[in-house]
Amino acid sequence: MTPRARFITALERRPLTGRVPHFELGVYLTMELFGKVYPNHRSYHQWLQMEEKERQLHRLDIADVFIRTAERFDHSAILMRPKPDEVDETMRLTDIIRERTGDTYFLMRHGDATFAIPDGAHMAEFSYRIYDDPQSLKDEAQRLVDRALEDARVLARHGGLDGLRSVPTTASTPVRSSARTTSASSSRRTWKATGGGYRELGFYVIKHTDGSIMPILDYLLDANPHAPYRWITKPASTWRR
Repeated sequence: MTPRARFITALERRPLTGRVPHFELGVYLTMELFGKVYPNHRSYHQWLQMEEKERQLHRLDIADVFIRTAERFDHSAILMRPKPDEVDETMRLTDIIRERTGDTYFLMRHGDATFAIPDGAHMAEFSYRIYDDPQSLKDEAQRLVDRALEDARVLARHGGLDGLRSVPTTASTPVRSSARTTSASSSRRTWKATGGGYRELGFYVIKHTDGSIMPILDYLLDANPHAPYRWITKPASTWRR
């Protein structure tokens, strides 16, 4: 079995022998390992000012970092981080990796539509907004869902991608207690809409969380009642071995 096949077998909870299939959210020490900056730490804000041949060289180099990392650490899956982080670049990066490795690896990318926990400068503002103006947040959340599903439809038509990873921190949000129900309810609707939509398109869905998920475990299960094996949680404690 290929690493990709073993990874899918594990997601579907079918029996396996040998090493447990695995991957990493990010192996940042690529400069130390390969003499190359990790793609997520690069800046391409002048991407459109490059000639296409230069952009293609960057794509090839980004793909090389991900492939060499998977080979070096015996990963079963590659979490692609295209730069710029756009649908078109995802398809191009997928094609490059598939061309070089075939179906060896399970390929995934970010695909979340939930609100990430804001930084310290915006925490209070976001928390009060949940309490004072929940409808505007619901409207914004729906726009995020619509865009995420449209992106997923484009990726599904293109082919080559196996799964989508949901990343924003959802374990515990320090908002005003009276707003917790609104926040949790909105997140649950988002998970349900995106998770269900992704599954209908044939994607596996991997849910990444930070910290304890016990307070929201029922929401996670309710969001994906028909295919729990496609909704995998990865706690922060497993980030580094």
